[in-house]
Amino acid sequence: MAAVLPTDPHETLKTVFGFDAFRPGQERIVEQVLQGNSALAVFPTGSGKSLCYQLPALMLDGLTIVVSPLIALMKDQVDFLQERGVRVARLDSTLSAEESRTVYSDVRAGALKLLYVAPERISNERFFAAIEGHAISLMVIDEAHCISEWGHNFRPEYLKLAIAAKALKVERVLALTATATPTVVEDILREFEIAPAGYVNTGFHRPNLFLAFSPTAASERMEILRSRLEDIPAGPTIVYVTLQKTAEEVAAGLARWGYPAKAYHAGMKSDVRANIQDWFMASADGIVVATIAFGMGIDKSDIRRVFHYNLPKTLENYSQEIGRAGRDGKASYCEVLGGDEDLMVLENFIFGDTPTEEAVGALVEYVLKQEDEFDISMYHLSRQTDIRPLVLSTLLTYLELEGVIKFTAPFYSEYKFRYVEKKEWVLAAFKGEPGEFLRSLLAQATAKTMWSYLNLDTVVQALGCERSRIVKAFNHLEETGKLEVGVTGLRQGMRLLQRGNAAEVTAALMAKVARNEAGNLQRTRQVVEFLNVDDCKTRHLLKYFGEELGKPCGHCGYCQSGTVTKVVGSERGLSESEAAEVERFLEERPVGSKSAREAARYLCGIATPQTGRDKKGKAGMFGVLEEAPFQAVMRALEVS
Repeated sequence: MAAVLPTDPHETLKTVFGFDAFRPGQERIVEQVLQGNSALAVFPTGSGKSLCYQLPALMLDGLTIVVSPLIALMKDQVDFLQERGVRVARLDSTLSAEESRTVYSDVRAGALKLLYVAPERISNERFFAAIEGHAISLMVIDEAHCISEWGHNFRPEYLKLAIAAKALKVERVLALTATATPTVVEDILREFEIAPAGYVNTGFHRPNLFLAFSPTAASERMEILRSRLEDIPAGPTIVYVTLQKTAEEVAAGLARWGYPAKAYHAGMKSDVRANIQDWFMASADGIVVATIAFGMGIDKSDIRRVFHYNLPKTLENYSQEIGRAGRDGKASYCEVLGGDEDLMVLENFIFGDTPTEEAVGALVEYVLKQEDEFDISMYHLSRQTDIRPLVLSTLLTYLELEGVIKFTAPFYSEYKFRYVEKKEWVLAAFKGEPGEFLRSLLAQATAKTMWSYLNLDTVVQALGCERSRIVKAFNHLEETGKLEVGVTGLRQGMRLLQRGNAAEVTAALMAKVARNEAGNLQRTRQVVEFLNVDDCKTRHLLKYFGEELGKPCGHCGYCQSGTVTKVVGSERGLSESEAAEVERFLEERPVGSKSAREAARYLCGIATPQTGRDKKGKAGMFGVLEEAPFQAVMRALEVS
């Protein structure tokens, strides 16, 4: 007999989650979802967005799929819900083959109420095969601002989530974000067809946060940070930096002074990062010096201090990062120490991401000469065109939106398997036509020492069957414990819809590339404008997100002092020694070997997919101008 679903949101709030009342905005969102409507919740970091879907998920008939890019958040929330008896699971890259097999089996059996997945999982053919036909009551889109190219963290796979929701016949969608400007909100509402009544914004104002600003020369920041740690009441602290090496250096310096400080960045192994995160969660006075890789999905309510040792990338990043302080409502301290020198680093990242016109042209030529149905390896195409994977994915998504191509299912070109049961037992378990098909399928494999390998394209041609039948067969054999299955060679299927003129398509893409670069530079410069404005900082920040405070907050650094330390955003030229390095490079490189932008990236130490092949190069000059402004280097190369 089917389980009886709860019908009273307030009772469920109390009995399952242990709360007596909803927090601001939560009840309105829950009501919208339970009434069958799609909704958008824009709530500050730490204000209870997750309850807005966890509670209705328990009251709805079907499955709730939660799409999130944050593995740490998935794990924490799955653990939290399992402790409360909720049937929940996650599918992510950290699971073992056996764990993934169990989750897929539970999905097929309809045994789950909530399933957490990464955005790219939604278009995975194996996932689609497992989930098709199941009633999906709710799809939750976490970090929904990623769908907007005007957002601070645009992710092209998010553009496909609205399409996937329709394909899966999702009954309603709930989009969640902590940071969205009015323009980004419009994009989210349009893409997911959310009515205005379904939009709830509780505001960004956090009156318990004291916002201070002391832009400081890089040579003086460690001493300033040390004095702040001495003067401001101790408590869990995050120090945000831009570069991984800065995280290591600052953490080591603080540790030498006796502070409980540890570095955290994406260059560390996952188990090391997990241990540092666990240490920080349990600590009453720990200091984590981190890149922006830290903090996403961290649910620690007593963080008392947040410092920006370097300038934040954008005002959205700044808002998210200070939003991790004082979630318990108690007074907390946030200060920006970054200054002029940081601007060049942030802008160099942006310039380095912009592909050359030659690279974009090569990509377009490659796509337009394909057959009507084709597939690509993103990894190999990235190296072939020297375009970073995320940028490549974005460009291909633009081609899809322009009607040039259509993404079909991603797939793995090769399966590997080994027998858990004896081969003859596996074959004996299937009679008639299914048994004949299985024998023919497994006979196509090439056996090696431990694994047998199958190229799916070869097998499809040899057996004259649909690819989906092979995928389902291996899924079944794995789920029933007969085979251990692995996959390799991820490829993205595509359909060429119109060939077009290569030059015109390239020009259209380059216009979008230029617009993205200008938008990213503008967001960085908005940080400078924010720091330099002679006004209440809280009021200025809220206005950026479309919220009017009215009177000054009375407790930010400007309101208390009435003064501003300006950040100088003017670009410098090259020094004599830097100009000499450009001349040396021009003398030693082969004529026509690199465009000005490619050469500038190389000299400024900005890695690209091909950089690994020639980091040293004949002249060994990779990164010799890493402290020089990218635009100045590129201009010097263009006029030489």
